Amino acid sequence: MSQQPAPVAPTVASDRIWTIPNMISFVRLLGVPLFLYLLLGPHADVAAVIVLVVGGGTDWVDGYVARRTNTVSRLGELLDPFADRLYILATLIGFTARGVVPWWLTIALLLREAVLGVALLVLRRYGYGPPAVHYVGKTGTFVLLLAFPVILLAQVVPSIGPVAAPIGWGLAWWALGLYWAAAVLYLAQTRAVLRADRAASRAASRAASRGTPSGTVAG
Repeated sequence: MSQQPAPVAPTVASDRIWTIPNMISFVRLLGVPLFLYLLLGPHADVAAVIVLVVGGGTDWVDGYVARRTNTVSRLGELLDPFADRLYILATLIGFTARGVVPWWLTIALLLREAVLGVALLVLRRYGYGPPAVHYVGKTGTFVLLLAFPVILLAQVVPSIGPVAAPIGWGLAWWALGLYWAAAVLYLAQTRAVLRADRAASRAASRAASRGTPSGTVAG
């Protein structure tokens, strides 16, 4: 008889604030204004690329450390995706202002965020939290944060532009596809949650009506 694997205990998020993963997230957040300053102020593009690579490319580190050290926290669960979104937003603003990326890419990515924002508001109205993070969305975020520094590097170092530019834009197109695929999955999850909520409400109404004989007046 084959032996069944032992069940894995679910990770419980704590209320702790000062944890090593949270410190990593805070440091990543500090890189956002530094990146914008370097990109838009002195136009120190090489330094901006380094900050973007370190800050954006380490989006998995805080979550990995939290799981490995059993220090998952509710604050960390908020900080990790917030830092990713902030890096993407800051990069879009800076790159669009500098003419590194066209407006259509910025609009396509921001429109996706707006669609998910509306879905989150609808879920919140019905008393639900955000849907579970899907690996497609995490992969899209990682690829996008990888594409941005490659695109900028192609402009900073013209000698590698013919090679770096196609790679960067290939990654950007891949990330955009994954981003919208994840949005479709999140919308499907939202629809399923709302349908289940309506079905539960209808079942509760039918149960309540069966419990009260018709024609009986409560008093």
